[in-house]
Amino acid sequence: MAWQSPISPGVSWYQDSLGERPQYAAMDGSRTVDVAIIGGGFTGLQAAFNLAKAGVSVALVEGYRFGDGASGRNGGQFGTGQRAWPDEMEKEVGFERSKALFDIAENAKHYVLDFARDHGIDMEFLPGQLNVLHKKSYERTYRQSVEAMRSRYGYGHVSFMEKAETAERLGSDHYHFGVRDTGTGHIHPLKLIAGLAKAAKAAGAQIFEMTPARSINQSGGKTMIETPSGSITAARVLIATNAHIGNLEPVTAAHVMPIRSFIGATVPLDRFPTIIPGKEAVADSRFVVRYFRKTPDNRLLFGGREAYTADSPRDISKHIRKQIAEIYPALQDIEMTHAWGGSVGITLTRQPFVREVMPGVMSIGGFSGHGVMLSNYCGKLYADMVVSRDKALEQFSSLDVPSFPGGTALRAPLLFLALSWYALRDRF
Repeated sequence: MAWQSPISPGVSWYQDSLGERPQYAAMDGSRTVDVAIIGGGFTGLQAAFNLAKAGVSVALVEGYRFGDGASGRNGGQFGTGQRAWPDEMEKEVGFERSKALFDIAENAKHYVLDFARDHGIDMEFLPGQLNVLHKKSYERTYRQSVEAMRSRYGYGHVSFMEKAETAERLGSDHYHFGVRDTGTGHIHPLKLIAGLAKAAKAAGAQIFEMTPARSINQSGGKTMIETPSGSITAARVLIATNAHIGNLEPVTAAHVMPIRSFIGATVPLDRFPTIIPGKEAVADSRFVVRYFRKTPDNRLLFGGREAYTADSPRDISKHIRKQIAEIYPALQDIEMTHAWGGSVGITLTRQPFVREVMPGVMSIGGFSGHGVMLSNYCGKLYADMVVSRDKALEQFSSLDVPSFPGGTALRAPLLFLALSWYALRDRF
């Protein structure tokens, strides 16, 4: 049986299609390095790779297996820009800042594609994304966003789709309009994680699986990470745990909250050639986004059910199939071969949380479902900051990302109420 993470329900299609996932030893004994990293997802492994490549001694610990969190189990969609449309960001931070953040996201996109190519990682990139409108009243806003991206942000890969084109490219008339983006695409995230871990180790990074960080302590200008099998002492520390911060560090825990998200994979849709014939990724306009795409072997990967507690539903596939049938009635009885879930780290503003939470300790996470590109690139930018004092990461660290209200006791219940309200707005 394929490895099933104790923190994430269900064996993913990614795991089974990858085959044997490379394993790395747990840490044994204590060590002193220049930089210690907690978390073996995209952010942590990219930071470890780039630091080691520059000659910085680095040790990374992951509590489970590399890719057991959101980095290896997500929807695989790149997207374009930040979580919000750039003209929406502009209302909050002004054009100059919004353009800088948009450009960083474009750099992130090219960085991930170049990294995979340079290291021979077949992450199964397929081009194209469709953003579709579940409410007709959103038409004007989306038209304006497309025009802004083309005219003021210099991004000519987007076009507005009328009802007929949306239905043709989607293979369904469930949505009213859409936006087509030919400058992005989607990937097999676990294959990228596997290749990234290999590259980090080859560069000289010390990387360890099944080694949870138990505490972070500081003394004499140094930081010590305690694990069950030893400690890591370092001048700098990167916390890259995202949704899995737990009680390790309170500032991050107050700003990055976990929600459960679930994905299902169908049998190959060879009998349904009109469903997403161009194999683009799709994301809709709901607050609780429904996101889906075709794989190279013609399966439909569909995500969209969220839960705002630590518990997971007993039958993930039942709920996913119901959502699929709303868009594609012909698939109401389609066989689901896989159904899995995991925790996504979100922030109150849906913008990344990048902050020094203790002297010399940086925390990066909270990509809010838009992290395939940005989490990789933020790991790289962190390494650039350490090695050459590059300031690009400050574009994120200076964002105003407030903590969730309610304190330790009420934070989770208030989040549940708020997100449930938005889910109701999606329906009515």
